[in-house]
Amino acid sequence: MHPILFDLGPLPIGTYGLILIVGFWAGSLLARHLGVRDGHPPDFISDLTFALLISGVLGAKILLVVVGLLTPLGEAGAITFEEAFSLSTLRAGGVVHGAVIAGVGVLIWKVRTMNFDQVASIGDALVGGLSLGQGIGRWGCLMAGCCFGTPSDSPFAIIFTNPLAALYAGTPLDIALHPTQLYASLSNFLILGILLWAWPRRQFKGQLFAAYFILEGVGRFVIETWRGDLARGTWWNVEGLSTGRLTALLFILFGLSVWLYGRNRLRKNPS
Repeated sequence: MHPILFDLGPLPIGTYGLILIVGFWAGSLLARHLGVRDGHPPDFISDLTFALLISGVLGAKILLVVVGLLTPLGEAGAITFEEAFSLSTLRAGGVVHGAVIAGVGVLIWKVRTMNFDQVASIGDALVGGLSLGQGIGRWGCLMAGCCFGTPSDSPFAIIFTNPLAALYAGTPLDIALHPTQLYASLSNFLILGILLWAWPRRQFKGQLFAAYFILEGVGRFVIETWRGDLARGTWWNVEGLSTGRLTALLFILFGLSVWLYGRNRLRKNPS
């Protein structure tokens, strides 16, 4: 693919970063639109999405470093404390679920003075934008060669040939691989379609927020079957329990908890 889109003098402009910017822009516009439909001030939603952008970048990097430090030296993805602050680590894309986890923390802090229905309504709007941004952002992963899949003889398999993909992301070259980046993108666009369809049919505020975490968790857990980048790490020496699957399970549990809480509130206060 094309990890570097063009060179601006001595500065290489990465395709991954530009696509992420497009994804954030599109996602923030959708979140703003949905938030306004629920009666929230547009400037508040815009300020919130910017705060989530900053926290998301930091959260993705932090989880990447944590996984790398906890991985035994000599295994794929392992880093030393010194390497945690190296240029190569800073240039790495990070772990997307780390961005989401950090974003939830910032969201809770920013809306701590609001009641549940207000917070849940904002959450419904934000996950719509998040799904769109993720769906677009995964094309950045495809261009960079990161988040690659296992070898495949499927007619949908893709072959990476750019040496920069191998250099920056450890992507195997000249081997047919599962296009897991596209699987993830399609999963996120499917989630987006479900959320937009369900928007006018919500039974309670926060239902879409909960649904996103359940659906994202299920989708990621399944897609991990075909992921080939071992740098994701394995937890507690359990085969198949990658970082993606661990966070996916946590997402599902969190989503179910929010769903049950919202449904119980609806039963107690049907109005």
